[in-house]
Amino acid sequence: MVLTDCCPGFGSAAKYIATSTLEASLDVQSMAATSTKVFILEVMGRHAGWMAAASSLARKEKGDAPHIILLPEITFNQKKFLAEVKSVVKKNGYCVVVVSEGLKNNKNKFLSESATKDAFGHAQLGGVAPYIANLITDKLKLKNHWAVSDYLQRSARHIASKTDLEQAMAVGAKAVQYAVEGMNGVMPIIVRGKTKKYSWTIEPAPLAKIANLEKKLPKSFIAKNGMDVTPKAIAYLMPLIQGESFPNFRNGIPEIKELKLKEVKKKLKLWV
Repeated sequence: MVLTDCCPGFGSAAKYIATSTLEASLDVQSMAATSTKVFILEVMGRHAGWMAAASSLARKEKGDAPHIILLPEITFNQKKFLAEVKSVVKKNGYCVVVVSEGLKNNKNKFLSESATKDAFGHAQLGGVAPYIANLITDKLKLKNHWAVSDYLQRSARHIASKTDLEQAMAVGAKAVQYAVEGMNGVMPIIVRGKTKKYSWTIEPAPLAKIANLEKKLPKSFIAKNGMDVTPKAIAYLMPLIQGESFPNFRNGIPEIKELKLKEVKKKLKLWV
């Protein structure tokens, strides 16, 4: 979303994607000599590649996975992509690709678009990972495997970012405060501080400047080859995944608390 530094929940989703990319890459690396050479992870991102970009946080050293990040902001170039996959496999023995579901071809069509529509009338996406996998199989004859993170990336409470949790609670508290104060047509947003150490505050912003708008990756966040992100992007994303806030576990799995919700009498007048 525009104006806000990030959306509540993004930091935790980014942490999950980075962690999954790291763990999957170790698995692929361990078997690359005799089995799978390429792993493709599909993540959410219809028009903006923030989730895919977050996978870059898995890297410790230069050359670590993910080796290729395909963003919806950049038109997919099949020839260039296949050449890069071939080069990475030759150099490292394996290749990890993270791809946004909203990847488009040179005709501005989603590679994974289906005939099904969602509640908003948008084409249902999902399936770009197998598309990429089939491409690698047909053109490069390399054994590969793919996975779709789908709902898992936005519901993995067991690996939530503490920073994200604190921001989400602060946004919720401010929303209640704004309502009590009679503020209307505004949304609490996260504003990044200008200090060297990451800091943030919550401020109101007009909904009219937010609704139906998307914040895409800035050009300065996208690598020149169009298949990676820059250090500037990593510096922006890294603070958002800091800290852990593990839930309580019961019988070996996270314990989910159930809210005891009680109805209260309506206080606000009907909005016409």
